[in-house]
Parts: sequence; C-alpha cells; structure tokens
Amino acid sequence: MYAVVRTGGKQYKVSEGEFLKVEKLQGEIGDSIELNEVLMVGGDSIVIGAPLVPSACVVGTIVQQGKDKKILVFKSKRRKGTRKLRGHRQPRTILKIVQIKA
Repeated sequence: MYAVVRTGGKQYKVSEGEFLKVEKLQGEIGDSIELNEVLMVGGDSIVIGAPLVPSACVVGTIVQQGKDKKILVFKSKRRKGTRKLRGHRQPRTILKIVQIKA
C-alpha cells in the first residue's frame, strides 16, 4: 500500500517502512507525527481525493532533526566587479513511515 501526501508545500509518494526527508516539522526525535493531507491512497484499489481523501492519514516517527547540505548562492554583475557569495542550509526532518490509515 502507498499514499501521496502533501507537507511543506511539496508532494511525496510514501509506503510503510520508508524513510522520508521533508521540510522541518515541530517535534523531538522519537515523536509520532500524523500527516493528514493525503491526496491519494493506492494498493489493491486506488482512492483519489478531491482534493483530500477523507479520514485518511499517514503516521510516522521522527528519526532525525537537522540541516541539509549547504548550497552556495553566487551572484555577479558583468563588467561591474560586483560579486556576492552566500551559503544556505535548509532545516529538515527525516521521518520513518510507520502506518498508512485509509
């Protein structure tokens, strides 16, 4: 069984036992999180929401809280000698999908 969930402005296809890297969610390591914005549930029969599947949720536990890899943002203007270099590390949460309730 699998599901398509929406969190952090993005959509993810998840199944039980899978690890998922998402935008930062509030909670401590070991806490249980319910993702209630389920767009689709698949398996033997497919249920597509309009826009959400009623009474469906995905349960996961927080495995790790931290930051992603650093990305470099470089801006320059040609022939002006203007250059900027900035770094950014996006906060993220790693979830382990425990159960899909349909």
